Amino acid sequence: MVAAFAVAGPLQLLLSAAGRRNMVPPPFLALIGWIAGLRVRVRGDIAPGKLLLISNHVSWLDILALAGASRTSFVAQGGLAGHPFLKWLCDQNDTVFIARERRGTVAGQIEQVRRALERRRLTIFPEGTTSDGREMLPFKSALLSAVFEVGDTVTIQPVALDYEDAPEIAWINGEPGMANVKRILARTRPIRLTIHFLEPLAGAALTDRKAMAATARAAIDACLPL
Repeated sequence: MVAAFAVAGPLQLLLSAAGRRNMVPPPFLALIGWIAGLRVRVRGDIAPGKLLLISNHVSWLDILALAGASRTSFVAQGGLAGHPFLKWLCDQNDTVFIARERRGTVAGQIEQVRRALERRRLTIFPEGTTSDGREMLPFKSALLSAVFEVGDTVTIQPVALDYEDAPEIAWINGEPGMANVKRILARTRPIRLTIHFLEPLAGAALTDRKAMAATARAAIDACLPL
């Protein structure tokens, strides 16, 4: 991982100066995932054009896998912005930091998401945190209002992340981040993940943000062995 960063870091700085800053982060994140043991299979097709992906959330590995498979950026919890090195890494992939606990800033958060959707693909984890891999948490719908701000040019596509050993991979119960990283890297078996790009939402599912969240959650739930 250190060697990969030693190569990718300077290359990212050079390409950023040339206006091509989005080239390196997705393959770099996919490479870090592979080094960590991720072995990814993809099922289904990624919708073309402006795209909002709605995914279940199990582990920090989700970021590495989805970035590599779809070249997406992400909405992340604002707490990550407090770690300078992590924030710099996230910024390279155009991460949108959201303070979910600050309800008074929802309008500003929606505007952040709207601007991000204008630039590139974006993934939201509407559970708001990682689940245990056995069942999904309720989907929060507030940020999906950004789709109406952008207009009907954005496609909304559910994504199901199906880990072979989800309960063993999940980052939950207040486990410290570094402890989880060490536990994942200590595995001797590969981490097998199938990414299912499901049918984009259409018709009544696009009526409002709650319908979007409910329909996406049902589609993901039907795809996973929960």
